[in-house]
Amino acid sequence: MTNRYLYRSIDGDDKHYSRFFRLLNKLKFIIIAILFLVFIILLGSLIFRENFTEKFNKENESSGLIIAKNGAVAAEVANCSQFGVDVLKEGGNAVDAAITSMICVGTVNSFSAGIGGGGFMLIRLPNGSAEVIDFREVAPIKSNKYMLNPDNILPGLTIGVPGEIAGMKLAHERYGKLPWKRLFMPSINMGRNGFPVPTELSIRLMLYKNRVLNNPILSSIYAPNDGKLLKEGETLYRTNYSITLEKIANNYTEFYKGSIAKSLIKTIQDAGGIMILEDLANYHPVVRKPIIGYYNGRKIITTPEPASGAVLIFLLNLLEKYELHKNGLTGINLHRMVEALKFGFARRTEIGDSAFFENKTEHNLRILELISKEYADIVRKNLTDDKTNNPNYYNPLYAEVNDHGTTHLSAIDNDDMAVSFTSTINGIWGSKVIDSNTGIILNNQMDDFSRPGEPDFFGMFPSPHNFIKPGKKPLSSTIPTVIEKDGKLELVIGGSGGTKIISAVLQVIINSLDFDMNLLLAVNNPRLHQQLFPEHAFFESGFSFKLIENLLEIGHVIQMANIHDRRFSAIVQAVRKFKNNTIHAASDFRKLGKAAGY
Repeated sequence: MTNRYLYRSIDGDDKHYSRFFRLLNKLKFIIIAILFLVFIILLGSLIFRENFTEKFNKENESSGLIIAKNGAVAAEVANCSQFGVDVLKEGGNAVDAAITSMICVGTVNSFSAGIGGGGFMLIRLPNGSAEVIDFREVAPIKSNKYMLNPDNILPGLTIGVPGEIAGMKLAHERYGKLPWKRLFMPSINMGRNGFPVPTELSIRLMLYKNRVLNNPILSSIYAPNDGKLLKEGETLYRTNYSITLEKIANNYTEFYKGSIAKSLIKTIQDAGGIMILEDLANYHPVVRKPIIGYYNGRKIITTPEPASGAVLIFLLNLLEKYELHKNGLTGINLHRMVEALKFGFARRTEIGDSAFFENKTEHNLRILELISKEYADIVRKNLTDDKTNNPNYYNPLYAEVNDHGTTHLSAIDNDDMAVSFTSTINGIWGSKVIDSNTGIILNNQMDDFSRPGEPDFFGMFPSPHNFIKPGKKPLSSTIPTVIEKDGKLELVIGGSGGTKIISAVLQVIINSLDFDMNLLLAVNNPRLHQQLFPEHAFFESGFSFKLIENLLEIGHVIQMANIHDRRFSAIVQAVRKFKNNTIHAASDFRKLGKAAGY
């Protein structure tokens, strides 16, 4: 007997079919249809996602945020960022890229950078170790603490022994992958063949028109046609400078012992300077250990004296327990940031070139105390939430010295090597002493030293820690910094703009890591600055009226500045890497820069 639940006869056919298999046969078509539909949906999703990602990347790139997978460079000139990325694509590393980009910045934005200056390079290696190459300018052999008479300072006397070429060469010898000459070629070709004047340079030429036109050599470069300043888009040539770069590319010792050195010394001495050939021949960069701090579980790797990394760590320690990430940028948190900066700049008066402190052991112990959590806890007890105080409350020891213009770039490669590189010639076009033979614009870093004398308007004496001595380096506000999270590279950051570097870098770190802003917004957001002297706080336009009102009620004196005012702004360049290996890079709109990546 046939089980009717398992078999049945169809039209006399002898084949019997299981109901189970017939049902399965029907389900097969349904399953195939569903799978086909899922495939169509997934395919559509992938196409949409690809188009959306491409659109998202293009939109962010047009706004200044660069999204990359392998590496990135954030410099203040778009072409220079791209030159660095080109080096990465060729198999170079972050050191190669940083050197290439910095040489380019000095060629284009010569008002703030160039091989006539010096700086600091913080290098974080793929294995997580890090070091600082200090190539800050030094005081000449014949210098003394009384040499800068404020009533009559000859421009040649303001020039410190340049260190940039020596510093970059040392970094390349230790870590570079591509040939030294390759790193110079984009800038050599650019200077020789000419390049369009970018917007930022054209703005600076107009801002400092008289300074340029009244200097015959600057005028010959930037106003070559009957004394008319070059305008945006017009072709600028740096012919002699490109020849100089080529000489250095072939043999860097030309800068310190050869024809370039001899030409520089003659120019400096003709301008009233005391530098001699031995100063250049004896210059050596210094490899230093970075100083380390921690902020909300992240590792802060930054630059020791004579840079100001210790102040950055002190500020982060001071603000850490306020847990800024919980409430965001409230009035009270903004007040705490202002007060923290007052304490920070008071402590900055204690630092200088550590090699020249009389009691080095005592000073080094003081720096360790300054960057400790315990010291921050003590100071925090004196940070008042309901009022601000007069400068003496913060216990500054000496008068503050303002340093000036700089440039910074940040770079990451696909091996997680990172470079945070700050370079400077100090003032706008440095000392305004230009060697016509080489096209090199020389720094005025000697102005960053303190000068013995009477107390200032606020009753503060100049800092003996920062008096001129032969071979000594002046105090610097620069703070090239790298941040790690869980042992992984996360943020490469630094800035330019004198004392405002410290407050600017601090705020971009907080914006990015505490307030969870994307990197571009974190960099471009309006900032405040307070350095204790003068007593008022500077605020860029863009803060809400409510926040400003809160600070006024507490008792702060506030000076508002246009966010586009180049006399106020500090400039930050940053690159951030996320856990999924996506890289974001941003260059500060305040100097019209643009990052690049691939």
